[in-house]
Amino acid sequence: MSESLTLDSGPAAEAEAAPPPRKRRTLLSKVLSNWSVRLGGGFLALLMLMALAAPWLGTIDPTEMDPASGNLLPGTFGEFNSLSGETFQHLFVMGTDSLGRDIWSRVVYGARVSLVVGVAVAAITLVFGLSIGLVAGYFRRLDGVIMRLMDGVMAIPGILFAVSLVAMFGGSMTTVILAIAVPEIPRVARLVRSVVLSVREEPYVEAAVALDTPTWKIMLRHILPNAVAPLVIQATYVCASAILVEAILSFLGVGLPAETATWGNIMAEGRAQFNQYPHNVLFPGALLALTVLSINVLGDGLRDALDPKFNKRGE
Repeated sequence: MSESLTLDSGPAAEAEAAPPPRKRRTLLSKVLSNWSVRLGGGFLALLMLMALAAPWLGTIDPTEMDPASGNLLPGTFGEFNSLSGETFQHLFVMGTDSLGRDIWSRVVYGARVSLVVGVAVAAITLVFGLSIGLVAGYFRRLDGVIMRLMDGVMAIPGILFAVSLVAMFGGSMTTVILAIAVPEIPRVARLVRSVVLSVREEPYVEAAVALDTPTWKIMLRHILPNAVAPLVIQATYVCASAILVEAILSFLGVGLPAETATWGNIMAEGRAQFNQYPHNVLFPGALLALTVLSINVLGDGLRDALDPKFNKRGE
């Protein structure tokens, strides 16, 4: 009798009695199965490929001018006489501006500038915002001082700060990136701080403190992982905002130099003759709108896939 009891209570019996484990999709499959991620990420992937393959997409030097070919309509095939003396036949897919520069070439190369600015601003913002938020949220004595400084930075309008910084140091790529990134840092810092304030009261964090675990280990092993998902989502919105602000600065003439191929510069050049030649503004404007929309759609999809609250609603 005892043997039968022993056999029945063995591992095999426990395995049979236990309910089948619930199938859980991996984090990657959850992200990739979201249609918002697929649509937004797919368009951004195509945009990146276009920017990388710009020299092989029927483009010419985006700064080359041919005054005799100014304001050509989209789809025009004709002769291009550059100021350097080179002459060749070229298809003007999106027409030309008033200076005879190929709009297609400028739009394609302008994608490089927008992507670099967006990614660089997002990276700088996350690094500094994460560091400030971790320190402010974990060390209570520093919290008040740090957050009051962040509130002071947030009180300055982002566009006004960017215009002032570019006016003082010139419209270089580095200046534009810093001018856009600095106003975004407090927002990320406040996000990370809110996560830290909620996590640091958890029992496992208190147990780690009681065991005299070094502070840096607690912050990296127990607190930082909880902030990864919100940071990834926030990074997409920062990237979209940076691309839009860069275009605004260039459109206002306080961003990158006018000869640089950026979507904002292209629209600024074409706005004077918009009634006669709207393609000079519509093509870069449409691509700018689609890029920002795709990044926001990607961010919404990542939020749905990574945020536990939305996962519970989906279930």
